[in-house]
Amino acid sequence: MRTFGCQMNVHDSERMAGLLEATGLVQAEGGPADGHFENYADVVVFNTCAVRENADNKLYGSLGMLAPVKKAHPGMQIAVGGCLAQKDRETILRRAPWVDVVFGTHNVGSLPALLQRARHNQDAQLEILESLEVFPSTLPAKRDSVYSGWVSISVGCNNTCTFCIVPALRGKERDRRPGEILAEIQALVDDGAIEVTLLGQNVNSYGVEFGDRQAFSKLLRACGSINGLERVRFTSPHPAAFTDDVIDAMAETPNVMPQLHMPLQSGSDKVLKDMRRSYRSTKFLGILDRVRERMPDAAISTDIIVGFPGETEEDFQATLDVVEKSRFATAFTFQYSKRPGTPAADLPGQLPKAVVQERFERLTALQDRIAAEENARQIGRTVEVMVTAQSGRKAAETRRLSGRAQDQRLVHFSVPEGAGTPRPGDLVTVTITSAAAFHLVADPTDRAHGYSVRRSSAGDAWDRSQADSCGAPSDAPKTVGGARKAVSLGMPALPVR
Repeated sequence: MRTFGCQMNVHDSERMAGLLEATGLVQAEGGPADGHFENYADVVVFNTCAVRENADNKLYGSLGMLAPVKKAHPGMQIAVGGCLAQKDRETILRRAPWVDVVFGTHNVGSLPALLQRARHNQDAQLEILESLEVFPSTLPAKRDSVYSGWVSISVGCNNTCTFCIVPALRGKERDRRPGEILAEIQALVDDGAIEVTLLGQNVNSYGVEFGDRQAFSKLLRACGSINGLERVRFTSPHPAAFTDDVIDAMAETPNVMPQLHMPLQSGSDKVLKDMRRSYRSTKFLGILDRVRERMPDAAISTDIIVGFPGETEEDFQATLDVVEKSRFATAFTFQYSKRPGTPAADLPGQLPKAVVQERFERLTALQDRIAAEENARQIGRTVEVMVTAQSGRKAAETRRLSGRAQDQRLVHFSVPEGAGTPRPGDLVTVTITSAAAFHLVADPTDRAHGYSVRRSSAGDAWDRSQADSCGAPSDAPKTVGGARKAVSLGMPALPVR
């Protein structure tokens, strides 16, 4: 599996992998995801994004590299699905005729049948549906992590942002029934997971299909009653629909984490209007004020687009001003990418690349400074960290493990001599000793001062997964960061530095 794009794509990829494993396939070690071509899979699946131009380049570049590999491995099959497949359709087969299957966002469940049909007919199969066939969360899944999981509560989007092609590719919003969502969460917890992230293109507009404006806050509160579920997150909300009942539910439900991803996109009211974002900077900042009033330690992240058509230097300065006031823990910043099929692609005032690049660099420099300052404020705090299987790039030198604090900040920590080594999924309490812009560090002096481990059902699930895959159990000698390298589905993460 090779995944480009957002968390919704990651979730869909888990379903695709589950479907393929249900047919008897097993996940291959090595492949296009990590650039290893020596041990190739029989089936390679690309789950694509269409939001930015570099996603197109990644897909067609990867397909180009696979052409000679497939020629040398008769019988290999290549499938392309997701948003770019929904958009480009026949173009993919025209540009890469060695692809066997092209399928869209609405028929993920058809992937095994399409692969079988392509093999039988010895001909490429193209199937794009215009409406949802089966809700993806009802399909079997091969999860990337045993200790946490994604749960889709809705698909599609009813907004008309001028820069975004997602509504055209994923359709109008469709909401799952609350009972189905809670049953899936319970199943994840029964399987060992202690963290879930609720997913939706506009997750806080959940309930629009069945007419309950407070459905999302009710869902958050219902998550609080699930025994064994320790961490609940959600992404991504829309500021225009973000209401105080959601803030109250976050603050009053113990397992809903003090972390919020709130997309800004621009701090200029003029640009927000041109984007058809139905809020303005004052409302956005007011939401942040109310969140911090109820949850003073909440970490807030955001998305920002630089260089939208018609953006003036004054507009850009307004974005810098809002960023300065917002004090984001982190920001995902993007240079505007002209996407055919979106209204913004035809707007006047498309900006030169050099102007966009210069503004982008100023924005990232500002946000890096703010992130470093906000992280420095964490020094001396005691935090609970859920250990992950992935460690930092310098883990071999520092002998630190890694995990996420309740507010989603990345923490690299060392294990004092003689103390117990946690498993991925276990919970460690540490005191932050130093900080950088993109991570925190905890180096406790000994196990009596600033370090404790709480073994969890998620850690037990990790042990079971290692035994099932012939990996070493967690109490056996192993490398820093876990017994074996996890196969990544492309889950977006904060940079590790």
